[in-house]
Amino acid sequence: MTKKQSKSKKPKNLLLKAALGTACLIALAYLFPVYILLINSFKGLREIYLGIMDFPVKLNLVNYREAIDKLDFFVSIGNSLVITIASTLIVLLFTSMAAWVLVRYKTRKSKFFFMLFAAAQLIPFQCVMLPLVDLMGRMGLQNRPGMILMYLGFGSSMSVILFHGFIKNIPLELEEAALIDGCNPFQMFFLIVLPLLKTIMVTVTIINVMWIWNDFLLPQLMINKQGWQTLPLKTYLFFGQFSRRWDLATAALILCMIPIIVFYLICQKLIIKGVTEGAVKG
Repeated sequence: MTKKQSKSKKPKNLLLKAALGTACLIALAYLFPVYILLINSFKGLREIYLGIMDFPVKLNLVNYREAIDKLDFFVSIGNSLVITIASTLIVLLFTSMAAWVLVRYKTRKSKFFFMLFAAAQLIPFQCVMLPLVDLMGRMGLQNRPGMILMYLGFGSSMSVILFHGFIKNIPLELEEAALIDGCNPFQMFFLIVLPLLKTIMVTVTIINVMWIWNDFLLPQLMINKQGWQTLPLKTYLFFGQFSRRWDLATAALILCMIPIIVFYLICQKLIIKGVTEGAVKG
């Protein structure tokens, strides 16, 4: 190795070390709140007030048993699963079809609607929540089906944009061959296009599942019947006007996090698999 090559490698190594150090700091910043929640979920209320950063004297599972009971955990997690799964499946179906139409049928209307989806990302939910909730109440949709419909609306813009960018890279010749074989547009989409969207579907699924599962504001506005509450909505019970049950709240928050963390880890493997498959095919 020449002196010039060794000198040129030094800046690259320094940049790599700096990038790794920055990544480690960011990871620690994200993991630190989870660590605080986890250690305090095994403490009593008095022990939390004495030292929030201290490790628990012993692992006390009473908080988890009490939190499961007060959360009505299995009913609440069932509500969260139904709303999250139904909303995500509907978003995946309708936005993938919409994106395919916008890509393949290039007209002024398709360009306008794509720009409309892109512009919709700039409108925060807080700006439209009160008139929208009022409208849903007048239509008799201030319930779980109404929530699923609203999640479709708010999740469509980002999902359509992601599908739109992916579908543009699918060869048009595949669809032309299917058309020659006698496929109608529905058969062409479901038999030819949809199987090719597996990788991007995993990405869109993760994005939608993460925010729908963790959403608190929309369920709070839309659900007004006992027994319909989702897990994030139920955790609010531990924060009263005159008391804060941090011992139970931390345990409840950990219970809310476990399903979504498991889901993310499973989907992460699917993303890596999809990327490697694409590289082999390429």
